[in-house]
Amino acid sequence: MAEPHEAELVGEASSTRLMSALLVATLLVSAIFLALAYSPKENTTSESIAVESSDEWRAFSVVAPIDTGINVYHDHFRTNETYPDWLLNDLGVNKICNITFNGTWAERYEADRVDCWDNLTTSDIVYFPGTKIIGTSPDGDGGILILDDPSDGHGTAVTGSVIDANPDAVIFFVEGFSDTAVLAAANQPLVDVISTSFGAIGSIPVPGIEDATKVAVVDHNKLHTGAADNSPSPAIQDATAGPPWSIGIAGYAEEGDDQKEIMSGSYPDISADWTQYLPNHDDIDGYHETSGTSFATPRTAGIISFVLQNLRHEYSDNGSGASVERGGMLVNGDNYTVSNSQIREALNLSAWYPSFGWDPTSGTMPISPVLPCTQTGWGLVNLSNIEPIIAHLNQSNPLPDRPSDVQACMSANQEMRESYWGAYPSSSVADLIMDAKEVTPWRD
Repeated sequence: MAEPHEAELVGEASSTRLMSALLVATLLVSAIFLALAYSPKENTTSESIAVESSDEWRAFSVVAPIDTGINVYHDHFRTNETYPDWLLNDLGVNKICNITFNGTWAERYEADRVDCWDNLTTSDIVYFPGTKIIGTSPDGDGGILILDDPSDGHGTAVTGSVIDANPDAVIFFVEGFSDTAVLAAANQPLVDVISTSFGAIGSIPVPGIEDATKVAVVDHNKLHTGAADNSPSPAIQDATAGPPWSIGIAGYAEEGDDQKEIMSGSYPDISADWTQYLPNHDDIDGYHETSGTSFATPRTAGIISFVLQNLRHEYSDNGSGASVERGGMLVNGDNYTVSNSQIREALNLSAWYPSFGWDPTSGTMPISPVLPCTQTGWGLVNLSNIEPIIAHLNQSNPLPDRPSDVQACMSANQEMRESYWGAYPSSSVADLIMDAKEVTPWRD
């Protein structure tokens, strides 16, 4: 049986022959991929899951994308639902912006500028009625706080991907790229999943947000989905996707030939949808096709959110998060609990490897039948994984064990990550820290 990976550090170094062979093989394969790299295939298909609406408040899940900002005016984030006062209070909301929903993006912004945007501070946690968004900007960078500025757009697309997987997700959006931004979500008791899509180019081994994501997962029992790099670099040493407490995510060509995207990290936890059709940041109803691990990652966060919301509904759990009051459990219902490690185990068991159907013109790399884990981790995850994950967790239809070679390969992956991150970062790497704008861009 695939072992659930407990969120803990193991300080002992490990240098088994299997680990060494896998890492060398991954590096060699990555070098070949990089040499053959070219633009990924375009794909205009968009997916969503229909969710029954209700006039009454319902089971819910809170996802915290951390990114450039968000276009609160886009129709993609509209809702007829009004969040109850107790939810706003528990999420720390201290300001409400009743934004304008008539006119162009520019007209709406101008109408709200004086009463909302010009008055925001880094300590504000803002609810935007008529949308699914609660937002904050603790870093105070990037021009207009919370709102995706004209030169940005990444955060709007990232959040759109979450909503495509779970249209009923409550969004606790954090603008920023720092430990402070991650901790704003990590220390919020109601947040279930934190999603980050930024990091060092090429997964170079420099400090990133690993200390803050460790707080979220190890101390506060949440889940963190972290984007692997948009290169074939192994994800193990990546500060966003590599720590053993994080779910590292690479990309594959969903709706294409289902093979590995060449410019996507290697040896992650899983691989998810690389190319998606997502909302624009500077209008109210436009969309664009975009690709990268930046979007595979929040799609996975949305899938996890949907699973949590469904199980909470099934077992009459009206809360969220995994606080001490909830026993550290992400689901704490009627004689039923689910932890973050159990969610990870179910995700790993549900992942799958595609049949060989590589299209040489697609811009992808065929997934090898030998050690496919070094390319895609436990395998591929998309919306079709939701029902099997739920059925496994509610024990109505448990998933079978993964083959022994897959378990061995991914156990080696976890062991390397625990060994690497157990002694990292240290003072000896302090000189490697570069300017944040150079080493922590978003990943698209």
